[in-house]
Amino acid sequence: MQVEGKVGSKGELFVPKKIREKLGLKPGKKVIFSVKKDKLIIEPIKSIEELLEKKPKIIIDSKEFHEFRESLSRRLEE
Repeated sequence: MQVEGKVGSKGELFVPKKIREKLGLKPGKKVIFSVKKDKLIIEPIKSIEELLEKKPKIIIDSKEFHEFRESLSRRLEE
């Protein structure tokens, strides 16, 4: 999606409403600005609550976790 926006007299970036809605940008929402080649990238930072809403990619029980942790510790000691 490409939408035209403006830069204010003090250097403020005015993100068009369509983009704000698509990215879920609300007042106070934190974002990360980065530059890749000659492009400005703006990425919303997800809150803990937003991250916890996502389904986990893997599920392990506590026994599996402790076994993995012990094997990792043993490998690091070698």
